[in-house]
Amino acid sequence: MSEVVSEAVAGQVTPDATGEVGRARKRSEDARLITGKTNWTDNIQLPGLLHVAFLRSPMSHARISRIDVEAARARPGVIAVVTGADLADEQGSLPCAWPVTEDMVLPDHPPIAVDEVRYVGEPVAAIVARDRYAATDALEAIDVDYEALPAVVDMEQAITEGADLVHADKGTNKSYTWVFEAGDLGAAFRDAPVVVERRYVQQRLIPTAMEPRAVVCSAVGDEYTLWSATQIPHILRLMLATVTGIPEHRLRVIAPDVGGGFGSKLQVYGEEVVCLLLAKRLGRPVKWTESRSEGNMAVHHGRDQIQRLSLAADRDGRIRGLKVDLLADMGAYLMLVTPGVPLLGAFMFNGIYKMDAYSFTCSGVFTNKTPTDAYRGAGRPEATFGIERMMDELAAELDLDPLEVRRRNWIRHEEFPYDTISGLTYDSGNYEAATEKAMRLFDYDKLRAEQADRRDRGDPVQLGIGVSTFTEMCGLAPSRVLGSLAYGAGGWEHASVRILPSGKVEVVTGSSAHGQGHETAWAQIAADRLGVPFEDVRVLHGDTGISPKGMDTYGSRSLAVGGVALYNACDKVVDKARRMAAHLLEAAEGDLEFSGGSFKVKGVPGQSRTLQEVALAAFAAHDLPEGFEPSLDSDATHDPDNFSFPHGTHLCAVDVDTETGFAKIRSYVAVDDVGKVVNPLIVEGQVHGGLAQGIAQALYEEAVYDADGNLTTTTMADYLVPSAADLPTFTTDRTETPATTNPLGVKGVGEAGTIASTPAVVGAIVDALRPYGVDDVPMPCTPERVWRALHTARGQTPPEGAPSPGAGGGLGPAGGAE
Repeated sequence: MSEVVSEAVAGQVTPDATGEVGRARKRSEDARLITGKTNWTDNIQLPGLLHVAFLRSPMSHARISRIDVEAARARPGVIAVVTGADLADEQGSLPCAWPVTEDMVLPDHPPIAVDEVRYVGEPVAAIVARDRYAATDALEAIDVDYEALPAVVDMEQAITEGADLVHADKGTNKSYTWVFEAGDLGAAFRDAPVVVERRYVQQRLIPTAMEPRAVVCSAVGDEYTLWSATQIPHILRLMLATVTGIPEHRLRVIAPDVGGGFGSKLQVYGEEVVCLLLAKRLGRPVKWTESRSEGNMAVHHGRDQIQRLSLAADRDGRIRGLKVDLLADMGAYLMLVTPGVPLLGAFMFNGIYKMDAYSFTCSGVFTNKTPTDAYRGAGRPEATFGIERMMDELAAELDLDPLEVRRRNWIRHEEFPYDTISGLTYDSGNYEAATEKAMRLFDYDKLRAEQADRRDRGDPVQLGIGVSTFTEMCGLAPSRVLGSLAYGAGGWEHASVRILPSGKVEVVTGSSAHGQGHETAWAQIAADRLGVPFEDVRVLHGDTGISPKGMDTYGSRSLAVGGVALYNACDKVVDKARRMAAHLLEAAEGDLEFSGGSFKVKGVPGQSRTLQEVALAAFAAHDLPEGFEPSLDSDATHDPDNFSFPHGTHLCAVDVDTETGFAKIRSYVAVDDVGKVVNPLIVEGQVHGGLAQGIAQALYEEAVYDADGNLTTTTMADYLVPSAADLPTFTTDRTETPATTNPLGVKGVGEAGTIASTPAVVGAIVDALRPYGVDDVPMPCTPERVWRALHTARGQTPPEGAPSPGAGGGLGPAGGAE
């Protein structure tokens, strides 16, 4: 279990016994969330509500030669049927907010296809009916004639000369090529004693949030309200107004309680646009809720990269230079931030390491697959996987311990702040402390001794040890940096604090929670800054009618940006209240001190006013200072000067059966440094959830397409999401080096576990098999793939289609279900 933090310099941890910040409070919102007594979007019922169902293309690439909807219109309960042609003049094109290069190829993306479909699952028609079942049943009555076109599935083939095209009018399958270079790469590689080259594949993943997407939309006169299971109500409002032409001030977007997102709900989806247009057209409220198999096809996917990496080093292990060449699968269209996601990794491939030169080149490629976009970590897990696997390979080349190679290259704690080769300034960190603690908890030396013994004995079950010493950039900001990268918005965040006449507090935040515990953590921050009881603070969010300003939640930015905005707004409240209190106490403002929720006259016992007393006096307005408005309410917008950089060391031990390919995680230790901790329980939960997703990529999950572009993993029976029983017990702990770039000292934690864990698990499996000549196992590392990697390394190519002895178990590798 996590201890809580001590000396920042030494990277140790002690409990913070004072105040709310640092207190392990159970989440106050859980009382309604875990019992389901809340307004998930699908729970919302409005008078006269109609239901929407979408007909989706069964073909990955085809022209639509004919759609006959008359039989569907005649079905019982059906109110309307619309096609792309019906909506062509008003549905617009779904937005891409990140034109990463001036010459980026950006195809039109209609919410409902008009003439051509480009991935399986793309909508081709929508039915509105009196109930969900009538709408779904009527889909089978729509008759569509498709003229099949060649499917583009393989990224590498897609950019060869003469390749079939996803968008024939664009003349290419390449959307862009983006290049970053620093230092003299030629000099770094010239005559380098050691050069390591590898090719890694980041498989395509499906986010699989607990709550499927859902939309409810109502139109009353020229006023529209849209409820959506979204991470981005503020961005969605602006983009819907831009796409549909509905004035932004006539549109209210509400994200009620949202059951997870992981980036999949950081999006402007066609279903949201169509539901808005249908409500406008019919003058009736409409609802759409996706099925799980529908979502697997239509929710944007994550990852899907081919990485070609080259690392040059000296014989002592010091890194000279790193060259990164990426192919990133965009899918059929560019969605909200699709092209920019792999570029976030450009600043993280160097990791925590010093080097002389660095080159990063990424080409975005169109295929006839579901579009990709942000998925937990968004570009940074891919980068961390690449550099951490390359550090393992460098260690193997030099016959050094993987941790020793890392020590010889990482930024030492006394070197912070440090300007990295990729142009970022890491403000604080202590990689030595995190690694030392992780090694102690893991019993690293003992496990290495056991590994050597089992290798000497030729044990068929080999022990592998995986290492991930990582950092990430969180708090997606500052706005000027995002602007320099051509991102379509800023990275600021807004918060308001309202002091009610009774002294109770309402916090309004632009961050939009979908499981992160904002209501609890934000109340803890406000309670400490204002000196009021935790129970007296209520946090409001996710509604553009209540919280009109905000940039929403993604990229582990909520606390590092939104929490700091709240901190600043609270201080403004105190400053206002100080003036009012000085007036009431007939004292100079400079003679007042504020602590424990009261203003006291220094050196005068008994002369004080509580914040609640001051708030009531301001509300009554009977006796105000000259020019004082009768309110303590304040707001603040925070635009960070820098990203924040959490880091940590994760160690994984895996037993690998060399006869069956079965791999079982035996122990896993995660020591993270996320800066100052507001609530240890929330941090613990975020780390556990992140580990589950990172381990799932390593061992279980993969979105698979066949040669015709058909998604073959459309159900939970085919797409393996692990349960708690399929995951190991985690040992988690923390060190703490506060961020120096914000007054809270916080860094971010939401994506850390996902970013760190995948290379640790895969590295452990490869470490176990390295004596057999294996230097990579493609993810997910199923028993069959492990078995095949062993046979290939031994020069025993398995017959095509031959099952492995360990194949078919599916959910065995992590330990629980065997």
